Amino acid sequence: MAGGLSPDAGRRGLAALFFATVTVFADIYITQPILPLLSREFGVPAPTAALTISVVVLMIALVSNAWGPLGDSFGRKPVMVWSCALLALPTLLCAGAPTLSALIFLRALQGILLPGVTAVAVAYLGDQFAGPKLGPAVGGWVGASVTGGLMGRVVSGWIASHLSWRAPFLVFGALTLAGALAMAHLLPPSPRGGPVSIGLAFREMVSHLRDRRLVGGFLIGGSVFFGFIGIFTYLPYYLAAAPFGLSTASISAIYLVYGAGVLTSVVVGRMSGRFGRRALMAVGFLIAAGAATLSLVRSLPVVIVSLVVLCVGMFFVQGTAPAFVNTTAREAKGGAGALYTTFYYLGATFGSVLPGYAWQAFGWPGVVAACLGAFAVGVLADLALCA
Repeated sequence: MAGGLSPDAGRRGLAALFFATVTVFADIYITQPILPLLSREFGVPAPTAALTISVVVLMIALVSNAWGPLGDSFGRKPVMVWSCALLALPTLLCAGAPTLSALIFLRALQGILLPGVTAVAVAYLGDQFAGPKLGPAVGGWVGASVTGGLMGRVVSGWIASHLSWRAPFLVFGALTLAGALAMAHLLPPSPRGGPVSIGLAFREMVSHLRDRRLVGGFLIGGSVFFGFIGIFTYLPYYLAAAPFGLSTASISAIYLVYGAGVLTSVVVGRMSGRFGRRALMAVGFLIAAGAATLSLVRSLPVVIVSLVVLCVGMFFVQGTAPAFVNTTAREAKGGAGALYTTFYYLGATFGSVLPGYAWQAFGWPGVVAACLGAFAVGVLADLALCA
């Protein structure tokens, strides 16, 4: 890492960032494996219970474009540390939510604070690494985010099946606070030039929307996450119904397929210098589309294989796109990363809700069709805008 640090200090800093990233991304997905439990607890249908996911990603999408310029102006480390520390509070309070409305409100507060890490971390890595070192660093960070998503789904489901749906929030709230403390003590500050005003940082961020290649990168992020979160949000309803009839614990265990995403993110980060980022993103969309189609086969082993392949395709794209955006942006890289995060989670917002109505109308084929449409948008953005 930059700044004349020893290799050991640099590794400790990366470890702290990656640990905090795991905890933050776990917070997003705590309720995903327990949606059927929430439906029964509060007497609501699937799309209503899914608001505990969609409200988080919606708030991330709405406020990410504020966190990037804050990082550009005040420094990326303090922004990440404080947002992560504050995030622990609503996470812990979710455990005591008396109604679904209260739970949704607290989940919205989580979504407001999460981008202090998710929208700033890649820009931080861009400050610390340059050239061929950036791809592996971003790939490692994406791998940490995948690990967090895996923990949020698998560990949350396991804890809820043995205790209650409230207990996972206590566990992950404590881990989130630990992540903030780790960054505060171990993360080196970014090298900074002269101070940047908030107004200038916002104007530079908005200017990125005039760059065709960057807009293509933003659309790629939104479309891949729409399809991915659409499949995994409504997967519990698919697998809980006939002919599968799986329990909550069994469904949460299937999220272990996310392990394929961890490895893919790391490998793809190293492949980007050899094959080119646009080619890897296009291949990722094609892999994801094939996997989503394969999930239509009503056989549990085939569905599990399709989910593994879907993770590979997803993280071919997501392991590459943030670095594409960071290197394409010539200035205000924090703003560029924030806009990418905004589009990414806008895709997740729509992807966590719209396929739910397709599920109600057409069942699992409707969910798959909606997600395939999103993947098609991503391929077109890669071919037409990113060239």
